[in-house]
Amino acid sequence: MVSFLVLSTPYGSHSSHEYGFDAIIDVGIGGCGNLEMDARGPKKHLKRLAAPSSWMLDKLSGTYAPRPSPGPHKLRESLPLTIFLRNRLKYALNGREVTSIVKQRLIKVDGKVRTDTTFPTGFMDTISIEKSGEHFRLLYDVKGRFTIHRITAEEASYKLLKVRKVALGAKGVPHVVTHDGRTIRYPDPAIKVNDTLKFDLESGKITEFVHFDTGNIVMITGGRNMGRAGVITHREKHIGGFDIVHVKDSLDRTFATRISNIFVIGEGSKPWISLPKGKGTKLTISEERDLRRRQRAAEQ
Repeated sequence: MVSFLVLSTPYGSHSSHEYGFDAIIDVGIGGCGNLEMDARGPKKHLKRLAAPSSWMLDKLSGTYAPRPSPGPHKLRESLPLTIFLRNRLKYALNGREVTSIVKQRLIKVDGKVRTDTTFPTGFMDTISIEKSGEHFRLLYDVKGRFTIHRITAEEASYKLLKVRKVALGAKGVPHVVTHDGRTIRYPDPAIKVNDTLKFDLESGKITEFVHFDTGNIVMITGGRNMGRAGVITHREKHIGGFDIVHVKDSLDRTFATRISNIFVIGEGSKPWISLPKGKGTKLTISEERDLRRRQRAAEQ
């Protein structure tokens, strides 16, 4: 890329020494010039139409959506507290009321008080409202949307973590890094990548772990099968590519996805957490219709 100086002549002047420098134009290979205007600093806004579909926002209620703060989950894999309290639970009518709620230190995420209205909560996070005695776990439904799943206080005391990395740190200290950004030092040497840890939120310690292995129940966290649950039947290894995992659900339907989308949630066919409505079983459109008809007939 070549840069040229653009000169401007002051009004009524013809001498070359009175030229001023106006701008620097970059000319690319294609020959078109563009004024150099790079972004300066972090992005602070999020257009409503660009928000993740898992938030289920309507497009006519404003131009912008709350942009999640930097935190343990990526923007496209998180749900800000504003959306959770205002749009899902209907505990607030607008952003000002959400701010009033969180500034009273009433909301805990994974056992810690959070006062940021756009704090990013994500998959497997527990959200507690002690004043009302309510506890929730963020999970996906079979259509890939965040569902607000109510849980007991006992279940809210722990969460499941997927191991992203196992490494040796400074001075040879072993540690694991999990899907929500935690670094846990001195783990069990048997823990490997893709295993799942049962993590006690109060003590900050690993109580149990389960290996990524055939026969264990999993939930899908990405791709077109997001939110589905089933048992691992087979793993295809592809050197230099993506390993493919085959899963069978409770209706004996099989599907396949990348290993990065797999999250082990229990040992054998018994999950360590309670599952949302539908238990991770995806129905066809006609099956959903028949189920609705049966429910309506039972109510009459």
